[in-house]
Amino acid sequence: MEEQKKHHEIDVWDLIRRVLAEWRLLLKFIVVSAIIGVVLALCQPRMYTSEVVLAPEMSSGGLGMTGNLSDLASSFGIDIGKKSSMDAIYPELYPDVFASTDFILDLFNVPVRLKEDSTVRTYLNHLLEDVKIPFWKYPISWISDLFKKPEVPGMGKSVADPYRLSKVDTEIIKGISESIVCLIDKKTSEISISVTDQDPMVAAIMADTLQHRLQKYITEYRTKKARTDFEYYSQMVEESRRSYEEAQHKFAAYADSNNDLFLQANKQKLEQLDNDMQLQFTAYNQMVAQMKVAEAKIQERTPAFTVIQNAYMPIKPSSRRSRTLYACMLLGILLDSGWVLWGRNIYESRRRKRSAD
Repeated sequence: MEEQKKHHEIDVWDLIRRVLAEWRLLLKFIVVSAIIGVVLALCQPRMYTSEVVLAPEMSSGGLGMTGNLSDLASSFGIDIGKKSSMDAIYPELYPDVFASTDFILDLFNVPVRLKEDSTVRTYLNHLLEDVKIPFWKYPISWISDLFKKPEVPGMGKSVADPYRLSKVDTEIIKGISESIVCLIDKKTSEISISVTDQDPMVAAIMADTLQHRLQKYITEYRTKKARTDFEYYSQMVEESRRSYEEAQHKFAAYADSNNDLFLQANKQKLEQLDNDMQLQFTAYNQMVAQMKVAEAKIQERTPAFTVIQNAYMPIKPSSRRSRTLYACMLLGILLDSGWVLWGRNIYESRRRKRSAD
């Protein structure tokens, strides 16, 4: 057993010495891979990232023991208690909102402009006309264009049928989704929204747009019930007002036409019209009060977002070309090590076997 264990042990330092012993070959691999890395890095378009940081208003749901447990759990990066609020869309679901197709389709017509070109164009037109791709993707694009059926994308207009997207629209939606990152800090509940684009101005404009779109989306969601109630009571107020005015007009008309008559029937009719007018007036006042309550609920349910960091145009690119160079050099070292340690022996053994046959 001990001999087998020793037989399966790998001497790492011995492998390193074997690779370094042929340092000239290693140097060739590194130089060639570095040249390839430089070419690939220079052909990659620069990407810029703009970020917005928000602090949302949280629901007052965690009080007493639950609130203490939530604070204790948040210190370990665990969020409990916050989902027990009335909201079905809590901050942890905001990334899913950004990734939804309906939300991204609304971004197609956002007006943007470039850093070096102030001409306003839609975000979709920018992605179709201004965005550059690396040279090694051109053959794939040409081949796919030869075999795909002719399709007409949005071309800067709204998608005609959102239920039947074209392949081009689907690819654009996927690209936009990958360029948007929404992170939620479970300890501080801060919302970080970042957008990556080849133009820094477009990245800043879209980050600011996403901030306002998110605020609008959450506000509409949280106030939807209150706004529905407000619209309903507003209609009821109009109907109650018309009913009250009609009852008032009937009472006044009957009182004027029967002013000189003192019959008991006339008095009862006048009293009946007066009671009906008072009932309509009471109903009108109640509807007005309900409408005021619904209007107050809209204000109460409207969330407040504190902008900690506004969107700004980044100066330095977020994608570092040096990473591509380092990755290629590392790949060259691995290829050299594989050739020296195993590849050469396999190649020699197969060559001797072929020569022997």
